[in-house]
Amino acid sequence: MATQGNEPVDAALFQPARPRRAFDEIITQIRTLINDGQLEPGDRLPAERALAAQFGVSRNTVREALRMLEISGLIAMRRGAQGGAFITQPTADTLAARINVGLSLTDFSLADLTDAMRWLCELVVRVSGPRLTDADYAILEQNLAEGARLTSESDREQRALVLTEFYNILARSSENPILQLLIESLTSVMRGVIPHLATPDHTFVIRARRKLLTLLRDGDIDGAVEELDRYLVRLHARWLNSNRDALLPSRRAPE
Repeated sequence: MATQGNEPVDAALFQPARPRRAFDEIITQIRTLINDGQLEPGDRLPAERALAAQFGVSRNTVREALRMLEISGLIAMRRGAQGGAFITQPTADTLAARINVGLSLTDFSLADLTDAMRWLCELVVRVSGPRLTDADYAILEQNLAEGARLTSESDREQRALVLTEFYNILARSSENPILQLLIESLTSVMRGVIPHLATPDHTFVIRARRKLLTLLRDGDIDGAVEELDRYLVRLHARWLNSNRDALLPSRRAPE
């Protein structure tokens, strides 16, 4: 029901939100309307004032809900006379953002994250390994060189960004957008976790990945799978040994 001429959709689509759950209900209603097809890419939502009146909440509550929807990639905020909140066309990036928001609300442990990476990375190596080109190897080598350069404590967040990008580079060589999306979602979670974890001697990461690349260049896919899995298990053990009281925003202890 994409609207013409930037006219907003009818505010009557929305139901009053209960005060105690207003924020969540606004998000849920808009998500549901998108999933049901009542809101389509390009539709412009009513102005904050109209939404606040329809939901029966303050404009601040509406604004916060819209901000979360924007972060999750469901809407895009545009400025100007013809601006407002517009329903977006789903892309790999927006789908990854939606998955990440869902993961941020899920109770999971560091063991869950590590296991998911182990299982998916085996698939990535088996699919991407035989397809890697000289150009791909050059990008991976450049990634490792950049990660090795970021050694100071102040580089912690940037280092996490660079080192996790290694997985995304591998996944892109699979030429499978779903596999890329899943890896990008997990690496996004890792980027939020790693800067808060002590990882003694991160050169251990670089050494393991150089060995992985050597195995891939030699065409030893089984060996590369074993090396990456062994590395992730060892990395998990290092995290546990160095971060006994600050593992993840989870109530469960890692296994």
